[in-house]
Amino acid sequence: MTLAYFSLGSNLGDRAAYLRRGVHLMVGESAHRLSDVYETDPWGPVAQDDFLNLILEIETTLSPRELLELIRAAESDAQRERQVHWGPRTLDVDLIYMDGVTSDDPEIIVPHPRWRERAFVLVPLRELRPDLVAESDSDPTSGEVRHVGRLSNIG
Repeated sequence: MTLAYFSLGSNLGDRAAYLRRGVHLMVGESAHRLSDVYETDPWGPVAQDDFLNLILEIETTLSPRELLELIRAAESDAQRERQVHWGPRTLDVDLIYMDGVTSDDPEIIVPHPRWRERAFVLVPLRELRPDLVAESDSDPTSGEVRHVGRLSNIG
C-alpha cells in the first residue's frame, strides 16, 4: 500500500457538497484521512469566487495513471467543465504526492510540479504530513489561506 495525497477544491455552487462527494468518490473502500477545509483566493488570472480546499490522504495500490482515471471520474461526476484555463470549477482534484512514487507522464506528473508554490496545498498538507512541509513553507498568517473547519461541520 502506498499513501497518496490529493488536493480537492471547489468554488462553484455548494462548494462543501462538491468536496464531500469528491472525497466519497476518491476514497471508495480505502483507508483515508482528511485535512481541515480552508478558504483561499482563486489561482490564476480569471475573476471568480474563493475556493474551499482540503487535502485527502488515501492508502492505495493504484498507479498514478489509474489514480488519474479516478480523478477524472470524480470531476465528471461533479459536472466539471473545462472551458477556461484556471476558471471556476465545481470540483478540482490534483494528485499532489505519493510516497516513493514518481511519474513523468505528461498527463500525471508526480509529485505535482507546482505543489510547493501553492499555499492552498501546503497549509492543509502540513496537517497530515508535517515531514513534507516545513512550517516556514506554509505560514497560515499570510492571509492567503483562511481556516474554515472540518468538512463534516461546514455547509
